[in-house]
Amino acid sequence: MRGGRVRTGDVVDPRPVVRVDALPGLRAAEVDGEEGDPGGWPYSIPAVADLMRDGLDLDDVTILVGENGSGKSTIVEAVAMAYGLNAEGGSTGARNSTWASESPLHRSLRLVRGGGASKWGYFLRAETMHGLFSYLQASGPERDFHSRSHGEAFWEMVTTSRFDGRGFFVFDEPEAGLSFDAQLRLLAMLHEVAGRRGAQVLLATHSPVLAALPGATIHELSDAGLRRARWDELAMVDHHRRFLAAPERYLDQLLD
Repeated sequence: MRGGRVRTGDVVDPRPVVRVDALPGLRAAEVDGEEGDPGGWPYSIPAVADLMRDGLDLDDVTILVGENGSGKSTIVEAVAMAYGLNAEGGSTGARNSTWASESPLHRSLRLVRGGGASKWGYFLRAETMHGLFSYLQASGPERDFHSRSHGEAFWEMVTTSRFDGRGFFVFDEPEAGLSFDAQLRLLAMLHEVAGRRGAQVLLATHSPVLAALPGATIHELSDAGLRRARWDELAMVDHHRRFLAAPERYLDQLLD
């Protein structure tokens, strides 16, 4: 299996991943390369440091939000890889790779799984979807994703059987390229997925629309680390509200 160690059956729970922890007794020598030094990147990112120290419980829907560089995609990628998913997207069996750019964080994590939970999972990330589509079409009979727009191809993907039933469904900034209406459709789709027993969603997003998913547990990542927050407390929600209420205030400062 790719990634960190997975403990299976620790708790009776239908969720594929109940909790994410650092491997016990982790030392710098246990991680390959300078980038794997627990004193360096990505371990120096405040949210990653909090994850390594305190761990993270995953609910039916867990959403990570924050500015670029805050660590949300790094954490989502690492959890997906520790579960056995490909860094560039796909299922537990995908082996597509165009450019190795993933962080070493997945090798430092231990996933606590629910007993009897599904081992199926799928990882979709906006920045690598083109490569994933090429891999899928080269691997056998598949829909012609490349003949469609990004948004159309995205919907072709999420409406396949890959996202049916139980499993661990991981998304990294899926709102990229999606209109407001399409984001609302995705919100409804994620709500339906999360409502299934044994299905679980982990999502990193910049979208206040997707972050409004009912029942989701939201964690905001910043220079202060990783903290649980309500939707109406999020900085991105506040900024969107302020901009829509008075865009000229932002534009006057930006364009002076």
